Amino acid sequence: MSLKSFAAKIFARHIVKTTAKWRDNPLKAQESVFENLIEKATSTQFGIDHNFSTIKSHSDFVKEVPIRDYEELKPYVEEVVGGKENILWPGKPIYFAKTSGTTSGAKYIPLTKTSIKHQVNASRDAILTYINETGNSAFVDGKMIFLQGSPELHEKNGIKLGRLSGISAHYVPNYLQKNRLPSWETNCIEDWETKVDTIVDETMNEDMTVIAGIPSWVQMYFERLQAKSGKNVGNLFKNFQLFIYGGVNYEPYRAKFERLIGRKVDSIELFPASEGFFAYQDSQSEKGMLLLLDSGIFYEFVKADEFFNEDRQRITIHDVEVGVNYVMIISTDAGLWAYNLGDTIQFISLRPYKIIVSGRIKHFISAFGEHVIAKEVEEAMRLAISETHARINEFTVAPQITPQGDELPYHEWLIEFEQKPTDMNKFVQILDKSLQKQNSYYFDLMEGKILQLLKVTIIKQGGFNEYMKSKGKLGGQNKVQRLANDRSVADKLSQFKE
Repeated sequence: MSLKSFAAKIFARHIVKTTAKWRDNPLKAQESVFENLIEKATSTQFGIDHNFSTIKSHSDFVKEVPIRDYEELKPYVEEVVGGKENILWPGKPIYFAKTSGTTSGAKYIPLTKTSIKHQVNASRDAILTYINETGNSAFVDGKMIFLQGSPELHEKNGIKLGRLSGISAHYVPNYLQKNRLPSWETNCIEDWETKVDTIVDETMNEDMTVIAGIPSWVQMYFERLQAKSGKNVGNLFKNFQLFIYGGVNYEPYRAKFERLIGRKVDSIELFPASEGFFAYQDSQSEKGMLLLLDSGIFYEFVKADEFFNEDRQRITIHDVEVGVNYVMIISTDAGLWAYNLGDTIQFISLRPYKIIVSGRIKHFISAFGEHVIAKEVEEAMRLAISETHARINEFTVAPQITPQGDELPYHEWLIEFEQKPTDMNKFVQILDKSLQKQNSYYFDLMEGKILQLLKVTIIKQGGFNEYMKSKGKLGGQNKVQRLANDRSVADKLSQFKE
């Protein structure tokens, strides 16, 4: 065992003990975060506008601070972008994480010295928690790759800006710098396909032990490795032991990953965003991710099916229930206040508080009142591919409200197969029955002959990548929208039908 590997085990034990202190006292941890956030921001412009000096409880906070999404918070953000101090948080942020907005171009998410530290520490703690649980630390001596955006940063009124993954690249600890791939120059390549090909060249003869990134783009990397080397990834990287991912559900990709690798490897799921790092998988034997309650983020939750009601109720972790679909609302030490992240989650445990990501509040299908969410279609897909020996590259789902002739409406699944199912009819039946089992509204619509059996449209090999490329969103942290309540994605994808 190397000195680095031995030291990692010692540090891992320390981190797990530290985590246990707040994990086992969750309400106290969140109360402390809440009080600290309010106290520090009382004299900011936002704090003055919202009477922070009078806020003593969560109910006070609810009265003074409405839920906002980025567009609603934008007037404050624009003042920060313009160079003003003490607007959302004391002083100025040290970074803006620049992301793609859906309605008004780029979004600028502030990052403070404290909030970026919490982001970095959460990534570290996820790996150390894994080491402590499994005893496996040998991988720290090998090479590690993080498929991410360019680390090149620009400046706006004295504040650096870039993609979150690029900003994070500046915080790789010194003891890992020699282990990190790809090279800085390669990481700065903007064209994703050129970047992946260059990464393949740089890594093919290295001892890769840890690989991290969004599954769909790591899959592209694996495919090109295999094409160039003629070997599966597990033979090429004999010491490859750990896959770290976030952003999308891994399950629809797992079967293909295991074929590309040639064996199973451990994985760690993360839940990071530009707005904060919220949770990570803390056990290889249990589902879900540990919600981080002591990392400068105060959480509120609104039931997803009540979110658009005027009388919606905002609750804290004290009142959440297992299995309910919640919209997650955050207030952070970067100056986001009662901020609607857009993600929906479900608690699978309250001791400790562990969650799964169930989708996006704007990404659902309810064209007929069914309110189908990402978690449900992903579970249906998992069952279908496992029982029909299918493998998929990507998929999305949309409603077909006005089919031709006298046909009933239906849900259309647009799927790019790496290997088609042995029995397509069985595949479709499993998808549909799984949805009916999970979603009582969908069941009622099928029983009442409002909807007909779902239909599968096969997208040609590479079709999803061509679609993403046509949108300028190939690679990096970009993700295919899993489902939509309209035809905006489906109609554009239809041009790539097999």
